Amino acid sequence: MGSVFYEVVADATAVAHLIFILYVVCGGFLAWHWPRTIALHVAAVAWGFTGLLVGIDCPLTHVESWARVRAGQDPLPSSGFISHYLTGVVYPESAAGAIQTLVALGVVTSWVGYVVLRLRTRVPLAPTHPGGTGA
Repeated sequence: MGSVFYEVVADATAVAHLIFILYVVCGGFLAWHWPRTIALHVAAVAWGFTGLLVGIDCPLTHVESWARVRAGQDPLPSSGFISHYLTGVVYPESAAGAIQTLVALGVVTSWVGYVVLRLRTRVPLAPTHPGGTGA
């Protein structure tokens, strides 16, 4: 296959990775409107924070690096997606700890708001079966 295919795969993977990160940051607020998405958001946050705290490499980083190499480009650096595309680009490297703290506070705030909204509307916090009626 031509290098253009791999360039498209690398670019699409980078976009998917960015969307995932945005979902980790904002998905709890989306659950205020779409309560059934809270389980997906909890899983995304668990994966994202585990990756940061423990140093587990994200599969999307591997896919993008693989595609970049096949497209004749340099792979992502070993520091990963966030370091390459966001740290030092979107925010200064010196602010990385503050950004991580703000993200964590935003996630916790969204989850507290989710619980408060569910309690106010007396809707179960999570459906008890796929139908979601609680019966």
